[in-house]
Amino acid sequence: MANYQNVIDAPNTNTIFTVWSFNNNPSVEEQFKKVCSLVTNINHSISTRFPESKSSVVLGIGHDAWLKLNLPKPLPKELENFKEIKGDKHTAVSTPGDLHFHIRSTEKSLCIDIAANIADVLKDVANCIEEVHGFRYWDGRSILGFVDGTENPEGDDERSHFALVGNEDEEYLNGSYLFVQKYIHDMNAWRNLPIHEQEKVIGRSKADDIEMDDDEKPSNSHSALANVGDDKKIVRDNMPFGNPSTNEMGTYFISYASTFATVNEMLERMFIGEPKGNYDRILDFSTAKTGSLYFVPSLDLLDSFTD
Repeated sequence: MANYQNVIDAPNTNTIFTVWSFNNNPSVEEQFKKVCSLVTNINHSISTRFPESKSSVVLGIGHDAWLKLNLPKPLPKELENFKEIKGDKHTAVSTPGDLHFHIRSTEKSLCIDIAANIADVLKDVANCIEEVHGFRYWDGRSILGFVDGTENPEGDDERSHFALVGNEDEEYLNGSYLFVQKYIHDMNAWRNLPIHEQEKVIGRSKADDIEMDDDEKPSNSHSALANVGDDKKIVRDNMPFGNPSTNEMGTYFISYASTFATVNEMLERMFIGEPKGNYDRILDFSTAKTGSLYFVPSLDLLDSFTD
């Protein structure tokens, strides 16, 4: 049986992301133990009751929460508070977060119930500072209309290789570094851009999701800068979200990786540029409103937190 939280599945049709910040309630450690037990229980229960729904909840823990909860030391080698990355024009902001929950299912009802169960346990010791309801848009496209996640590693073995911590940090084997950003898109500006110009921004064709040849692809396209090499991949589970009536539409970027260094390199290329100043042009239409790093413990480690 796999000894890792469900970080390698593909994005589902319905998702709820929640971020919680602890208050000063003295019961925080007790309630954290309860929420760890709840996560384990929910995952076992829904796999039995609704096996076709591909449902799961993944728990990530931030640096400050790890210390506050007196979890094992030394910490995972790369767990820290995310440091903002400031380019000449755009910034990958750093925002707080103690616990992150990634809830997904084919059934929206399950997502709602799971989120409610978690809230019942945490409501007295933490505040929910972010809640995003994601959905599958057509054939796995972002709200910008392009297929998202094309560069994801394929197959469980490859996804596990890139998503899970290995022997380089044995105490945290089968854990994963979780990084998230909530992007809001300027949909009016994007829609006013001709499709052939949109394709230059992304570096792929819009209809067929075919990558441009290297001699055709602009050096500031998203696919050129967000790809840091075949030996440095991450597992993306991005989901679109939004309210059409207010035109507040966005993408919740979520990545699982065996090392945060890979994600950080990608962000530096996007926001600072490669070379410096040649930033990712998608950022002219997409603003990062959040940015935080968490560690997803293995199932065994998660269980040990409840002892």
